[in-house]
Amino acid sequence: MRNSFRIFMVLFCLMLALPLQAQQLQTIDHIYDPKIETVLLFPQVSANQLDPALTLNPPVISLDEAVSLQLEFDDLTANYRSFRARLVHCNADWQRSILNDIEFTYEYNDNPITDYQISINTKIPYYHYRFTLPRVKLPGNYVLVVYDERNRNNILFTRRFCTYQNRVTVAADVRFSTNPARQFSDQQLDMTLNYKGYQVISPQDDFKVVIRQNYRDDREIRGLRPTNVLAFEQVLEYRLIDQSNTMPGGNEFRFFDTRTVLSRANYIDRIDRPADRNIAYVQVDQPRNRGVYIQSDDFNGQFVIDHRETGNGATNADYIETVFTLKTPEISGFDVYVNGAFNFWQLTDRNRMAYDPLLGAYRATMMLKQGVYNYDYIVATTGPQPKVDENFIEGSFSSTENDYEVFVYHRPPASRADQLIAYRRVGVNKRK
Repeated sequence: MRNSFRIFMVLFCLMLALPLQAQQLQTIDHIYDPKIETVLLFPQVSANQLDPALTLNPPVISLDEAVSLQLEFDDLTANYRSFRARLVHCNADWQRSILNDIEFTYEYNDNPITDYQISINTKIPYYHYRFTLPRVKLPGNYVLVVYDERNRNNILFTRRFCTYQNRVTVAADVRFSTNPARQFSDQQLDMTLNYKGYQVISPQDDFKVVIRQNYRDDREIRGLRPTNVLAFEQVLEYRLIDQSNTMPGGNEFRFFDTRTVLSRANYIDRIDRPADRNIAYVQVDQPRNRGVYIQSDDFNGQFVIDHRETGNGATNADYIETVFTLKTPEISGFDVYVNGAFNFWQLTDRNRMAYDPLLGAYRATMMLKQGVYNYDYIVATTGPQPKVDENFIEGSFSSTENDYEVFVYHRPPASRADQLIAYRRVGVNKRK
């Protein structure tokens, strides 16, 4: 009888695991269900903390600290739906690894999402869900997959996150580019990696280093090789003269505040309040690609959900029809997008702008939850292989304040997957 039960459980687990393995799962940040909005994944030190600024931190946590990741999202169907979540392990290139669930999870890798609340006094009703991610065994890259409990093939969204254990030491410094032609527009990250006491066969080949700007997966540098190997000191130096460790500094992000609809807040031109929804018109923007750099504070492209009257943005914040306007002549051969972390930095039909010849401006309308948002404007060439240019409208300056992250991956001997063995955050041009 006991053997029969074990066989049944094994077959049951295999049956549950097959759908996600059989389909081509995209290991990116993406929302597949149009009724799912405002997907937040962030470190949560304590369950009692309600500070909305916590969501500004990237979903990267140490396995050696008592910190968990908190997931929050809204379902705008306004009907309760049963959701479940599972984790997918990935290598350094975000391709799915060959590890079995039991190799990186402590518990059964299929979790119900049961914590939910109903929105309060909002014109757009929704269900707000919360879920604390289970701890994992291995440091590395993971993708959280949330799907419909009634249909495992109906994936609602996917979110990337990382766990790390600092087994080597990274020292990094950001400055303006050493290329005279790019010193006023680009920023350069030089670094050293100290692997003393860590077992590695070929240091110059085995470490995989990734540099990321402002927590954006579309602003990464990969494939860096050390310029100098100090074998006796067990140190690798990355001070590249080919500018492969250089990124455009960009510009400080634009922002607006919709935490209240009772009055106009920062950079809101007007608010209309029909019976079924609220409409906020962001002040008309102009291109910033000419002229000098202007210092301002921002969230480096992120956003914070909040509600000024109650302080509870999770369930009291309403969804507002937000209208963006960019005053500029029509740009031939390019599509124009309003972009930010609220759209996972992806260029889609949702954030594509349309040119209005009567206004002489580009316009886009998006449904966004109340809060403070950073955003900018991006152009992309039309065609099958579009080229993206974020500096065409915004400009780029080496004086811009930015955050950088350094990820160091390694596959230990006899291991079957890459592990994240070092993580370092470093800022440039910080003013507070």
